[in-house]
Amino acid sequence: MPDAELSDVVARLRAAGCVFAEDEAALLLAAAVGAQLDALVARRVAGEPLEQVLGWAEFCGRRFVVERGVFVPRQRTRLLVREAVAVALPGAVVLDLCCGTGAVGAAVADAVGAVELHAADVDPAAVRCARANTTGAVYCGDLYDPLPAALRGRVDVLVANAPYVPTGAIALMPPEARDHEARAALDGGTDGLDLQRRVVAGAPDWLAPGGVLLVETSGEQAPETLAAFTRAGLDARVVEDDELAGTVVVGSTTP
Repeated sequence: MPDAELSDVVARLRAAGCVFAEDEAALLLAAAVGAQLDALVARRVAGEPLEQVLGWAEFCGRRFVVERGVFVPRQRTRLLVREAVAVALPGAVVLDLCCGTGAVGAAVADAVGAVELHAADVDPAAVRCARANTTGAVYCGDLYDPLPAALRGRVDVLVANAPYVPTGAIALMPPEARDHEARAALDGGTDGLDLQRRVVAGAPDWLAPGGVLLVETSGEQAPETLAAFTRAGLDARVVEDDELAGTVVVGSTTP
């Protein structure tokens, strides 16, 4: 790309408020084919997340396909992956609920090795991405509803990054999220914990003896998330990572 054209793209991105304009310009250049560059830059300038414009997101050392409107994996969710990897053994049955692009389950499988991976999401576009990003079985439907009955009582590790933004707080989110990601991937109900409670309440029926449930939450909501684990009969604890700004509740069934 001529320097003048690169400078123009950087200037357009800066004017749109892109903090890392130079880095984004380089990525858009690499993704562009001929006249497509202008269209990609226009989408980014209009506020679409860079990952959706590029068609991929980097997470845990690999690229995951991301379609328009699909939830973009957050870097704080690496804590959820890290904690799941710590309890998963090779050959484990792993279930990724509210899987979005399938990045969490796939990253766990990458780190652990051979696992039996299952994933589910209510959004057909997310399911499409997850099927492109993983060799595991991916189901479309509401939480546990689409899972095969044969999976009941066999899950060793259940990870869930269920939406936990309170409905009233969605309007306060950055435009990249509130305007370009599916509402179902963001809205956690009045206090943000509706989906989490359903995930936790249903988990004991699907977990194997000694199985582990891991749910991403926020630091402020962690006490209520933890309380849901306790009500479900799980022995649970809160894990926080200030560097990642991540919070995960981890609970297990009786072996």
